[in-house]
Amino acid sequence: MANLIATSVQRGNHPGESHGGVYLINLESSRILKPVDWNAMDTGRQGGGSERGLGGIACHGDRIYITGNDELVAFDPAFNAVASFRNAYLEDCQDICIFERHLFLTSAGYDAILGFNLETETFDWALRIVTDGRVFGARRFDPNGDDGPLLINKLGLGNVHCDQGGMYVSGRRTGALLRFSGERVGVMATLPQGAHDARPYRDGILFNDTNAGAVRFESPDSRMAFPVPRSPPRQGTAVNSENAHSAKPALGRGLCVISDGEIAAGSSPATISIYDLDTGQPVTVVNLSLDLRQAIHGIEVWPHPWPDR
Repeated sequence: MANLIATSVQRGNHPGESHGGVYLINLESSRILKPVDWNAMDTGRQGGGSERGLGGIACHGDRIYITGNDELVAFDPAFNAVASFRNAYLEDCQDICIFERHLFLTSAGYDAILGFNLETETFDWALRIVTDGRVFGARRFDPNGDDGPLLINKLGLGNVHCDQGGMYVSGRRTGALLRFSGERVGVMATLPQGAHDARPYRDGILFNDTNAGAVRFESPDSRMAFPVPRSPPRQGTAVNSENAHSAKPALGRGLCVISDGEIAAGSSPATISIYDLDTGQPVTVVNLSLDLRQAIHGIEVWPHPWPDR
């Protein structure tokens, strides 16, 4: 089985406290490593739930790129932070993906997608998603100029996925998986409000129906729903009267394709579940924390050897 890399965020923590981190998961042995504990003072906020921590993950060559709220951090395979990149239009960064020579980042704060050139290590592309409530549009802008979009966060853009068919974008308030063809934006499929991680898969779409507590695959000929694991309340930890509002058990977020038939999905408290879409059955569940405030954010297949530590 594949090894996975995952990030987590911590809801309701204060500056100076632990804000989640990076995990490596060996699915065959259930061995878990936490090579990065993200407790920096300036991690800022993320998302709509006052979260702090690390978000999207993308691996390219000997670099592991992981996002903070307003920065892109590059690690080497030993998880030494080797570089950090920021842009004036990067705010509330959620998901990232790599396609050809660019790394694309969602900037929820600016309702935009930014393109980071992996060869020049500069931001050289940007696209704002706009809507009048009925139709969607796309407007290019200079990520290094002064005439970019305002900080509005209208759509809650949370994920981006690219393949030869186009760029696919969605957010908590788009109500749809959008496809950018290179010229215009259209609706590929409708989504429930609050959905995360939507992307094309096989002949349909795969996404976290976060508000309904399920991972879904929907196509013209098939519909599957896998309930997000729910831990008994007595197993949850680190919740008190001050931060109880931040504890959201069974919050589904984080999704990756392991193979043509297997997917990995994240939830809170920090848990990763493996599902087999050919059999329609769960395969295994790995729990990383019992803290109900800690949620998985990003998941990817780990392409490097298991660390010798």
